Order: sequence, then C-alpha cells, then structure tokens
Amino acid sequence: MDHRTHPDGTAPPDRIARDEGRHSRHSDHALPHGSPGGASWATAAKATLHCLTGCAVGEILGMVIGTALMWGNVPTMILAITLAFLFGYSFTLFAVRRAGLDLRSAIKVALAADTVSIAVMELVDNAIIALTPGAMDAHLDDALFWSALLGGFAVAFLITTPVNKWMIGRGKGHAVVHAYH
Repeated sequence: MDHRTHPDGTAPPDRIARDEGRHSRHSDHALPHGSPGGASWATAAKATLHCLTGCAVGEILGMVIGTALMWGNVPTMILAITLAFLFGYSFTLFAVRRAGLDLRSAIKVALAADTVSIAVMELVDNAIIALTPGAMDAHLDDALFWSALLGGFAVAFLITTPVNKWMIGRGKGHAVVHAYH
C-alpha cells in the first residue's frame, strides 16, 4: 500500500483512483469499510432467516419424532437441537456445493458460517420453550406448544440478527459464504 501523501496531508490522485477502484470491486458489501457494524441490517436479517429456516426444520422434525416415539423432554430436545444444527449446516452446505466447492471445503465454510448463528438461535429458542410454563409438557396438537416454539423462533431471530450483523461486518459468520454467491 502506498502511504505517501502530499505535504497538505492528502493522497496523490493516482492513489485515490487506485483505492476507489479497489473498493468499487467490493460494491456488494452493504456498507463501506469503517462503517459501524460493517454490514446492513437487511444482509444480517437475510443471513439469520437462512439459518433460522434450517434450524426450524430440524427442530420441528426433532420435536415431532421425539413426541411420536414418546421420548421424554430431554432426549426430545437433544434430538431437536441436533437436527437443527444438521439442517442449518446442510442448507449452507448444499448452497456452496452448488457453487462448485468440494465437500471438505464446503463443510468448513458451513461450520464457519453457521455455528455461532445456530448456537445463539438454539440457546434462545430452547430457553423460551423451557421457561414457558407448560410448554415442555404440551403435545403437538396444543396451541401452547406451537406458540412457545414459534415465539421462540421469533425472539431468536431478533436476538441473532444483531449477532450476525456484527459477525458479517467483521468478515465472519455468513460473510464467508458470500464469496460463493
């Protein structure tokens, strides 16, 4: 990088042009470098929704399977959380594989992109279910079960979106997937 400046402290015109050209190649970033957060709320919300979709599919499937097998609360939650991670990772894995990444690299990208996001969502969502009176004992045909689960997803989305915004703005989380879009 050329750190030379004019005596008045400004950069030479050729350096300004080079820097602007370099930054214009990054026009898909939501905000310029140095902006607070470094990513737009829309980008963070989209990343969170992507993660939440996989988590919701896995968690609902886990709850249905655990309930159908008449498992207790703890084994059902363990299955639901495991499937939430599995489906959350798989959504990203399939997307980056379609972009041409080999399986090993795709797994690394999915783990880097989704681990924190899924963990925060699962922590929040399951805490809400566990803390909602009667929700753990509600059956699949009870409104209480679905309202606690869907309410947990909504709160998890609201809490995880700023986390994803912060991570994407620092080149972490879903930012690692953007290279393959």
